[in-house]
Amino acid sequence: MSEIDLQIYVISDGTGETADQMIKAALLQYVREGLKIIRFKNIRTEIQVRSIFEEAHAVNAIVVYTVVSDNLRKFIDSISQQTGVPTVDLLGPLLEKLSRYLKKNPQSQPGLFHQVNENYFKRIEAIEFTVKHDDGKYADSLDRADIILVGLSRTSKTPLSVYLSYKGWKVANVPLVKDIEPPPELFQTDQRKIIGLLIDPETLAKIRRERLVKMGESPSGDYANLNHVIAEIDFCKDLFRRNRRWPVFDITGKALEETASEVEKVIKSALPEKWGHVT
Repeated sequence: MSEIDLQIYVISDGTGETADQMIKAALLQYVREGLKIIRFKNIRTEIQVRSIFEEAHAVNAIVVYTVVSDNLRKFIDSISQQTGVPTVDLLGPLLEKLSRYLKKNPQSQPGLFHQVNENYFKRIEAIEFTVKHDDGKYADSLDRADIILVGLSRTSKTPLSVYLSYKGWKVANVPLVKDIEPPPELFQTDQRKIIGLLIDPETLAKIRRERLVKMGESPSGDYANLNHVIAEIDFCKDLFRRNRRWPVFDITGKALEETASEVEKVIKSALPEKWGHVT
């Protein structure tokens, strides 16, 4: 048989990516052309394994597998002996060594590595989306957000957005400015994912003054003026009254984590078809 006819069958109860990468790393040590790697994903039953081995036997393939189920690994070993198809167990020996060392049995739950990877990339995507949609940017794609925060300047929109994004939420935040209507896209998206933020006016005025001083600017203008801040908050309250579907949170004196937890709970409850009911 020529090298071009050789095939490696990969059996995995997950995506098979781990085995695929290990095989390719090993094959770098060989000069070869045309060798095929054929991956069989989400293999969980003996019937599936038997069918693969029948095919592997017919084409004289070698089987490399990553399977967490002890029973399925034993079956693969048994059918390998019956058919004469050579096999390489990439995961079994490692699990056995770790079980002895850690003095505990593995969970034997397929796909955990893929789930961890998937969650990681989901968080990265959420963070990138959130940073891009900070402070009202890219209003034309608000519909892609999981959560939309609206509030005045210095009401913790950005830190709250970033905190939620680290938990996997795509968050956009839209600044509210007195006497200026928010972008029309805000009212065209699903209103259930919009959260209003309020704060005590004296607290907000103090935060703004400290911000201006830190930036080397004079705190004497309207931005940190208490009467102006009160007028801004009244503007927000009026907007929130006109859009009663928006839950409103007063963040005065609240820790970021506390507000984030409340926001998550409300969003999950408001969108059960997407996030499931809160228990």
